[in-house]
Amino acid sequence: MRAIVIPRFGGPEVLELRQVPTPEPSRGEVRVRIRATALNRQDLLQIARPYPVPADAPQDVPGIEFAGEVDAVGHGVTELVAGDRVFGLAGGGAFAESIVVHARTLAKMPDGLSFTDAAAIPEAFITAYDAMVSQAHLAAGEVVLVHAVGSGVGTAAVQIARAIGASSIGTARTEDKLPRAQALGMTHGLLVPDGKFADEVLSLTGGRGADVILDLVGGSYITEDISCAAPRGRIAIVGLMGGVSAEVPINVVLYRRITIFGTAMRSRPLEEKIAAAQTFARQVVPLIAQGKLTAIVDRIFPLESAADALRHMAKNQSFGKVVLEI
Repeated sequence: MRAIVIPRFGGPEVLELRQVPTPEPSRGEVRVRIRATALNRQDLLQIARPYPVPADAPQDVPGIEFAGEVDAVGHGVTELVAGDRVFGLAGGGAFAESIVVHARTLAKMPDGLSFTDAAAIPEAFITAYDAMVSQAHLAAGEVVLVHAVGSGVGTAAVQIARAIGASSIGTARTEDKLPRAQALGMTHGLLVPDGKFADEVLSLTGGRGADVILDLVGGSYITEDISCAAPRGRIAIVGLMGGVSAEVPINVVLYRRITIFGTAMRSRPLEEKIAAAQTFARQVVPLIAQGKLTAIVDRIFPLESAADALRHMAKNQSFGKVVLEI
């Protein structure tokens, strides 16, 4: 099969399209013929330097989400058969024509959903729902603050918030992303070129603050998050684009009883990944089938243009997901 391989660390230009062995499924696993895969920041990190890729995933092939058809089934698999259209997350290896994953980490694609759109869904919607709803317990009537609202996770988060009856405030560093996010259900948009947003969030919420904060930036944003979190607010840190350190006013955390937690999907043990995937299949996929949630695709590239696709994503100008067709 063809796959995009990392022969050495560097920028996207180091990537090579090679023929590699086609994997075979073991007990509990299936092989998926990938039709499309989407890009993520983790792909750039894996290419640039040593990165903690799960031991059961290909170490030299990036890609963590995909859509395609089951074409081989391992012993003991009963929930899927050859020909099923599926999408899901993997520890790596999705920039390829085939991938082997545990069967229960997959969800069946709704009828009518294209492979291109399906590939843009798993990482964004599983991450957003898991952090915002499963862990931070966002509920109807609450306010969620979503940073980097034009990202894949950001565009998923505002749609999920609308679907469950919550209102959302989104932040972006470029103005063009805000009206597009509002069309997806974002209640208020904030342009934050300087990374300051706490005062405006407090003003929009009558001084109360946001009940849940989905932070894809990290760094100094955490300090601002704490300043505009509501009493008993929950701050979910899911990204570190803005840095790995922050000044934390512990006194505010104490008297407002704020919860701050970090979450990542790729490093979780298999049983936790299965649980997240099954929740996605039960709670999110039906909303996609009903048209209440939709994939947001920025641009589509062929597999052999993976380097160009990654360079495009790295510019931070995209809205939604960048997808590779295979």
